[in-house]
This record gives sequence, C-alpha cells and structure tokens, in this order.
Amino acid sequence: MSELRENNLFKNTGFARGVLLTLVLAFLAGFIARLPFLSIMGVMIISIFLGVGWKSVIGVRKDLTDGVNFSSKILLRAGIVLMGLRLNLDQIISAGTSIVLIDVVVVGFTLIVMVLLGKWFAVDEKFAALLAVGTAVCGAAAIVAVAPLIKAKKEHVAIAVAFIAILGTIGTIFYSILFAVFDLDSYNYGVLVGATLHELAHVVAAALPGGDVSSEMAILVKMGRVALLIPVAIILGSIFAYKNRSKENKGKRELKNLPIPWFIFGFLAMSMVNSTGILPDRLIDFLIAVSILLLSMAMAGLGLSINFADFKKVGMKAVVVGVIGSILLVGLGSLLIMV
Repeated sequence: MSELRENNLFKNTGFARGVLLTLVLAFLAGFIARLPFLSIMGVMIISIFLGVGWKSVIGVRKDLTDGVNFSSKILLRAGIVLMGLRLNLDQIISAGTSIVLIDVVVVGFTLIVMVLLGKWFAVDEKFAALLAVGTAVCGAAAIVAVAPLIKAKKEHVAIAVAFIAILGTIGTIFYSILFAVFDLDSYNYGVLVGATLHELAHVVAAALPGGDVSSEMAILVKMGRVALLIPVAIILGSIFAYKNRSKENKGKRELKNLPIPWFIFGFLAMSMVNSTGILPDRLIDFLIAVSILLLSMAMAGLGLSINFADFKKVGMKAVVVGVIGSILLVGLGSLLIMV
C-alpha cells in the first residue's frame, strides 16, 4: 500500500512538473517576444522553438510526459476557446460585404491551391493541409486547432507552425519596405496586409507604418479570416475523417464518431459573448492574455514532444509548396484590392 501511494505521488508530482515546465517556457517566450524584431514572431512561435531546444539539449524525463501532453492537448483547447474573445462579429458584419467576400475568397483560394500543390509535389496530404490552413486563416492558432481533427503528426504540426512563422516574418519585412518605397493608400494597404499575412502579430507589425486607418482595416480583415476557422475546421475534419474511416467504423453515425470540433464552438460562443459587449474591457483583456498564455504553454508542450531531427524529414518539396502558396496569396490579395 505504501509503495502504491509513493508511485501515485511521484506520478502526480511528475505531472505537475511537466505542466510547470511548459509554463516556465511560455513565460520565457513572453519575455523574449518583447525584444526588438523577435516580437514579429510572436510568443507562441517562440514557445515552440524553446520546447524543441529544451528537448534537444536537456531532454524530457518520462515522468513529465503526462503533464506535457496535458498542456499540448487540454490547455490548447481551452486557449482556443478563450481566443474567441478577440473576435467581434458585429464589427466584421458592419464592415460590409466587400470585406467578408475578400476573406472568403482568400481563404477558399489558398486552401484549394495549397492542397493541390501538395498533391502535385507529393507532399504528405495532412502536412499540406496544415500549411494551407496556417497560410489561409491565422497561422499557428489555425494549425493547432485543425491538427487534432485531421489526426496530424506532432512533428508535422511543429514544423508547419515554425515554417508559417518564418514565411510570415519575411512577408512582414517585405510589406514594411513596400509601404516605405511606394506611395500606397493606407486603407488598401491595411486590407492587403490583413488579407495576406499569416499571424496576427505579423499583421499588426506590417500595418503599423500605414497609421491608424491601415492598422484598423488590417486587424478587421484578419479577424474575418479568423472567423472562418470554424467552417474550415469542420470541413477539413469531415474530409479527413471520411478518408481515414476504418472498415469497422464504416456506416456508424454515433455522436462521438462525428468529426465535430466541439472546442471550436466554444470559440464561437466566446466571440458571441464579446460581440454583446456585456463583459468589461479589462476582463476581456485579461482573458485574452490567459488565452495567449495557455496557447503558449501548448506550443511549448508540443515542442517538448518532438525531436529537432524531425524538421529534416519534410523535404524541400514542402518548402516549395509553402512559398508558392504564400506568393500566390499575395498576388490574389493585390488583385482583390484593385477590383
């Protein structure tokens, strides 16, 4: 009996230490993200790099695994739910059909093109889907939200997040130079930035040179893309569930077997709560900060679960798919603001 108690205590202590490790890495990432230039990458991206670095240099003890997995799975979903508080549906609707249409066209075009490119270059279809949703919707948050629905590999999730972060950072620098060199209209520049850059951090940084008008439009258009995460997640989840359906489950229609991302509906519920205006701004800001912390812990947990060597397994073809997809997205965005 005493040995059993000691084993349970050791296991619970290991669980707590695993969660604590992801928390420490998330806080460290938050500090690093305040540094010049690194702020463009964002705290979630830095968290995953810290996790990968820790695993490669120090390693992760076996008794910490449950706590690390808890952060990368359960806290991830909680963070995504609270992230809905960033979204105000009334603002998106009031922006007019043109903005909504731009978001729908951008997201639909990017998803279809990048999935087809993935098939053309013989890239793993789930990895191609992660790259597509990260480029089309909202970077890391979209990737980690869709990954469990399509049963993507952990290493693919981490690599997709890192790759999208790098592309988005390059795009941010490119846009900032573009605005400085050419006399661009602030309104159209904001729409272009919001419609084509990957992470919210990229959008905010790139739109800043255009002033308040550019920043407001960029964030508004970007939030429209974030809102489309819900239908995108359901569609991709359904497609891959159909493809991966085993023979013994074929024909079953139990609720637990349906590819419904319940946590995504929590995201929608939070956005509806935010749209009503019943919550004070301070509370919303606090809950958004909690969301960022939880997602950062999840990213750190994800990084702690993979090996740095996994980054070498993807190959140049996947890089080509990501680059071409991003370039085509920029081209489409430019065409849309001219129409």
